[in-house]
Amino acid sequence: MYSLSFIVAFTGVAAALNNGVGKLPKMGYDTFNAFACNYNGSDVLAQVEAMEKLGLVKAGYNVSSLSTSDPIKFPNGMKNFTASMQEYGVSASAYSDNGYETCAGYPGAYGHELQDLMTWDDWGFNYLKYDNCYIPFDNITQQNMFGRYQRMSDAIAEYAATTGKFFEYSLCEWGWQQPWIWGKQISQGWRIDGDIKPFWSAITSIIDQASFLWWATDFYGRNDMDIMEVGNTGQGSPPGNLTYEEAKSHFTAWALLKSHLIIGTDLTNATNETIEILGNKDLIMINQDPNVGQSINPFRWGINPDYVSNSSYPAQYWSGNSSYGVVFMVLNTQDSTQQMFFNLTESWAIRAGRQYSVYDMWSHSHNGTAVRNMTLTLPAHGVAALLLNDAGPEPADADPPYCGFFYQCSFPNGTYASN
Repeated sequence: MYSLSFIVAFTGVAAALNNGVGKLPKMGYDTFNAFACNYNGSDVLAQVEAMEKLGLVKAGYNVSSLSTSDPIKFPNGMKNFTASMQEYGVSASAYSDNGYETCAGYPGAYGHELQDLMTWDDWGFNYLKYDNCYIPFDNITQQNMFGRYQRMSDAIAEYAATTGKFFEYSLCEWGWQQPWIWGKQISQGWRIDGDIKPFWSAITSIIDQASFLWWATDFYGRNDMDIMEVGNTGQGSPPGNLTYEEAKSHFTAWALLKSHLIIGTDLTNATNETIEILGNKDLIMINQDPNVGQSINPFRWGINPDYVSNSSYPAQYWSGNSSYGVVFMVLNTQDSTQQMFFNLTESWAIRAGRQYSVYDMWSHSHNGTAVRNMTLTLPAHGVAALLLNDAGPEPADADPPYCGFFYQCSFPNGTYASN
């Protein structure tokens, strides 16, 4: 555990790159968590077919990313392969690297960025995930991470100038050099941490990291919390052990923090629980909100003092705004069932002195009205995802008189009710 003290100078944060693509988080599929590089074109088409049959394409998952375009794996050619995917309503996306080779040892794009963009466009790709392996020496690039990744961004702009086609661009340098500060100048997404694993400790570590970086996410540029591990219990690469409650918490955090929602499991044997989680229409609605691009943010850490990092026990109480109401995420990071209490006015988005109707985004049900505070019972590693909407002034008989901010709370005659 360590303390993080920082000041974010919002006036110095660069405006997001808006070239007409990537306004909202990407939703789709990636082969890596399920198969690593051990797959071929038929395996990918089987996943795409499953996405369509299971209703996931209709839910918004409409792109599939490949961790390699090795021609041996696609004997009928990439154009024929992508055309087959498009029959299911899914487009293909490219994966490449900022260096000489990809992390799996296939050719990277360094030095021939524009040529590769032309090839990917010809194949039907319009989205690029860009990795960071086998990078050239400093005396060759004479650039730091920002400049190395800007090479491809410049190539995308140059290609668009002649063709009118922009690629959506997602960086993967694992948060090594604070891409949340500069990534939005050149891309639509940036990874904030190392590769995810299908274990609760990996999920909480990423949430902990994101609890200090939420401010960087908005339209056209966002923190990428990595490919999801929902469904990889007992399978995947490596096989995972997430419980049902942990998988729900994982998906909730990714959705409400406005990360890309990229499926990473074998959908041909997906359980009903996996599809229930991945297809949660209410959480997807918040993730894809066309009017509010910001992430939720923590208003209280809970177990830890506020603004103290703990990769095992990250912030528990989160809130934010949406087109559909005030969003709350309450996360039980402990290993046993807990009572979770919070005052509504701990969220900046709540109006004091009002009562709120409560909608549960997991049970998809209206659960009465909240006045001033809420207490939730959550299972170990479980989550609540709530949508609150103004239901008028709080009851006239609400007693005692109350201020959301206790100190300086006063009666009309100048008598303090608090201090």
